[in-house]
Amino acid sequence: MRAVALGLYPGTADPNATYDRMVDEIAAVGATHVALVVSWAQHDVRSVRIGPRRDQTVPDALVRRVAERARDRGLAVILFPILLLDQNRPGEWRGTIAPADPTAWWRQYEAFILHYADLAATTRADVLFVGSELGSTEGWRERWQHLVGQAKRRFTGRIAYSANWDHYQKVSFWRRLDILGVTGYFKLTRHRDAGVAELTRAWGEARKALLAFATQRPGPALWLSEVGYVSRDGAATRPWDYTLSSKIDLEEQRRCYEALRRTWTGTAELGGVVIWNWLGNGGPRDGGYTPRGKPAERELRAWFR
Repeated sequence: MRAVALGLYPGTADPNATYDRMVDEIAAVGATHVALVVSWAQHDVRSVRIGPRRDQTVPDALVRRVAERARDRGLAVILFPILLLDQNRPGEWRGTIAPADPTAWWRQYEAFILHYADLAATTRADVLFVGSELGSTEGWRERWQHLVGQAKRRFTGRIAYSANWDHYQKVSFWRRLDILGVTGYFKLTRHRDAGVAELTRAWGEARKALLAFATQRPGPALWLSEVGYVSRDGAATRPWDYTLSSKIDLEEQRRCYEALRRTWTGTAELGGVVIWNWLGNGGPRDGGYTPRGKPAERELRAWFR
């Protein structure tokens, strides 16, 4: 399973044309799947209310349209709902959510995921993610098992969860999943100019730990559910940091992709990978995650071949 994420976010001047072109490009790099990323939000980590936002949530009709375009291009569809926060204080993010009323919050969260379970069914998606990086809730075993069961009654495809790269061993409900995803934002180096050999060695250590975890706990398939690098100096030191504002460094991004490819090519235990994220202008002036139109795209094509 070779997937590329495509964030569906409001505000694009011509979203239909943009997404059509990007879906075509994702098919052309050799992907088998496109992961359509959709979002609802809550105000902060203590909030209870979750819902769509005009500036963060695209209409379901657009999701259906992009999914249809993907199928026309031979791509299977992954629906990937992610919970966002309107406000983050230092040290806060969705992995530290601590709602004032956990029971009320969970009802809201279930409504969010089951909405997209219904949409996944109508779009004939292959995979539905029921959560992403919600580390502070991953011990709520019974609640998560109930949600997975509810999702499976509405959607007949595979059910996945995306755990943070430093927290995947804490997921208490993994036996109910078809896919246990782990984000691939492992720190690879302390040096801004690390070479491919150093980056590959660091990835090798992360790979060893992931495979040990997967083989000791047979059950769901292991995926890298998000993996990518901004094209900025220092990306390998903080792969998770989308706020990096250092100078654009296309070559560092490419080296990171080469190390990723060298580490995982031929690994039968890896069931799938989701490259993060195709959305963006691409090209030499783009410092974001997208590999489109950059040297990293060549590495991605080589790996997917």
